[in-house]
Amino acid sequence: GKKLGYTFNQRNLHNISLGQGQEVVAEQALDLAAQEGHWVILQNIHLVAKWLSSLEKKLEQHSEGSHGDFRVFVSAEPAPCPESHVIPQGILESSIKITSEPPAGVHANLHKALDNFSQDTLEMCSQEKEFRSILFALCYFHAVLAERRKFGAQGWNRPYPFSSGDLTISVSVLHNYLEASSKVPYEDLRYLVGEIMYGGHITDDWDRRLCRTYLEEFIKPEMLEGELCLAPGFPLPGNMDYNGYHQYIDHALPPESPHLYGLHPNAEIRFLTQRSEQLLRTLLELQPRDGSAREGGAGTREETVQALLEEMLEKLTDEFNMAELVAKVEERTPYAVVALQECKHMNVLTAEIRRSLAELELGLKGELTMTSDMENLQNSLFLDTVPESWVKRSYPSTATLGSWFADLLARINELEAWTRDFSLPSTLWLGGFFNPQSILTAIMQTTARKNKWPLDKMTLQCDVTKKSREDFASAPREGAYVHGLFMEGARWDAQAGIITDARLKELTPAMPVVFIKAIPADQQDTRGMYLCPLYKTRLRGPTYVWTFNLKTKENPSKWVLAGVALLLQI
Repeated sequence: GKKLGYTFNQRNLHNISLGQGQEVVAEQALDLAAQEGHWVILQNIHLVAKWLSSLEKKLEQHSEGSHGDFRVFVSAEPAPCPESHVIPQGILESSIKITSEPPAGVHANLHKALDNFSQDTLEMCSQEKEFRSILFALCYFHAVLAERRKFGAQGWNRPYPFSSGDLTISVSVLHNYLEASSKVPYEDLRYLVGEIMYGGHITDDWDRRLCRTYLEEFIKPEMLEGELCLAPGFPLPGNMDYNGYHQYIDHALPPESPHLYGLHPNAEIRFLTQRSEQLLRTLLELQPRDGSAREGGAGTREETVQALLEEMLEKLTDEFNMAELVAKVEERTPYAVVALQECKHMNVLTAEIRRSLAELELGLKGELTMTSDMENLQNSLFLDTVPESWVKRSYPSTATLGSWFADLLARINELEAWTRDFSLPSTLWLGGFFNPQSILTAIMQTTARKNKWPLDKMTLQCDVTKKSREDFASAPREGAYVHGLFMEGARWDAQAGIITDARLKELTPAMPVVFIKAIPADQQDTRGMYLCPLYKTRLRGPTYVWTFNLKTKENPSKWVLAGVALLLQI
């Protein structure tokens, strides 16, 4: 207070946390503080949105004639979206605003994690060496988990609210266990931290596996023998004091890179590319939406949309005649059922496309009144995004409208070729299905019927061939050949037949044709295998399809930390 020119002591401070009927107390404190020159701290004002207009009037009332030392500090959580901004403009304009940004990078996050403790913390356990080593490993674990989210779905399938409270309670558990046991219970600690303290936030099974793998790599007996590296070039420090650990971070931690998280450098390229695309998309959406001609003679907005609309209607094929297709099927095999289901889904989508485009065409000609749905469709066509009504009837996709429509036509061609005689194609385009799980289940159903095996005790075996789609002339006698898969986070070495490190700037290399067949679950060998999740799109999460076992000479934990997955679309 003295440095700022104020006389201040603890008795002159009113610290009030709002949200539990404290508004009256706050108003009384403001009146007293304005008269006596006290300071008032109002916490969590976002929780009392209805009272903020009264607060604005109260502050305006005390802006003149109050004591010279009177100050008001308010705090609020950031709003999740623009619609949730509740702080009145008058308060914002009359205040000095300070924002607290979360730390960026492993370096800042590791320092912040360590800041939750002190020298006294390091000295409170009788097993000092073990306690300090595991505490530092937990701090690094926390920093990596918190910052990994910046890599999007390759970092975490879903975002999680990890907090310093998770770290501090994990250290408390560590202290209690070490005090109660002469041996370090590594497995118990990994379970409590990974499945309860941090795992309590995690809702996705693959994210849970990632969290568990980090702990298996960081908390193990080797950490006390000086043989553990938390990241390439960053060994776990020995027994140091509190300031020594902070200095060790500054001097020993390598520069920020995906390697610190176990990720490939391509993950950073993807992350930066997505940020750039988001920025450019936002700039595009900010363009004026009037109908005047743009520079370069590109025509008006309506003319651009009209030309695109006519082109799409011309290329869109007729719907599948379901009655004819059903009559053509001689035997309703699992494969034939899948084909009919896909045709039905496609008809629903193409009917909506044709209806909405025809309606918009009439609106642009002035023969129909433009509705909000028609305006939204027009905006989507102009901004090259897939319209909302199409998305609801479509398959998951991250493509722009032009790429999405070309992909749609390719899917229709595949279905037309398949439904000519309903014989299984030589290779299946797995990414071309509305429901890829259905064809994979059909493979198991067909094998189960043929061999009279129970379906619930079967699984799929995945063998990666060395061939491309053009090398296959017919379907296999059992199972199916599948093409159109891509790998993210690593690549497939076709010659060695194993997963290997990705090449720089090759973000999603294509996979060779994969042979998928059904086998009894008890015959599946998972040794030397990486359980690789298959997703429909790069968004991962809810687009999960199946799990394929892929051969690896490396420890599978390497590919878990690298976020390696197979994708059907890129």
